[in-house]
Amino acid sequence: MTQRVELATVMDRLAVDDIVTEYAVAVDDGDWEAYRRLFTPDGRADYRSAGGIEGDAAEVSGWLAQSMQLFPMRQHLIINRLLRFEILDGDTGDTARIQADYVNPMRFAGHDAASTAPDFVCGGRYAFGLLRTDEGWRLRAVVVQEKWRRTAQHPPEPAPS
Repeated sequence: MTQRVELATVMDRLAVDDIVTEYAVAVDDGDWEAYRRLFTPDGRADYRSAGGIEGDAAEVSGWLAQSMQLFPMRQHLIINRLLRFEILDGDTGDTARIQADYVNPMRFAGHDAASTAPDFVCGGRYAFGLLRTDEGWRLRAVVVQEKWRRTAQHPPEPAPS
């Protein structure tokens, strides 16, 4: 590889990584317009393994906007990103796939306003499919594979004496 090709690959890796980070920030901040802009026109997301829906970015962003009202505090931590560039129509590097693990602590609305600790945490793996477009890298597919979830266990109330 020449230095020019290596630099282009590094720049693509950084751009693709930014899209994944922008995805997490859009969901955590409830910025559904930004969420929709991350997708190609035919982009789709699948949240069925976490009890959600599968559909185009507009449909899914509407569902997320409603669902995330239950969790005013949320923070996606997307880690262990494994990135692969692929071939589209004989041109190497126009598509990318990312496999990334996530941990997502959230807090239910209306629970103990004095506490900021999460009372719902889930984790699993994302599969992101990306496409290079005239506007830059965009999400073509997001598939969530939830592997676990935990809710806070509150100690039982003491028995009346």
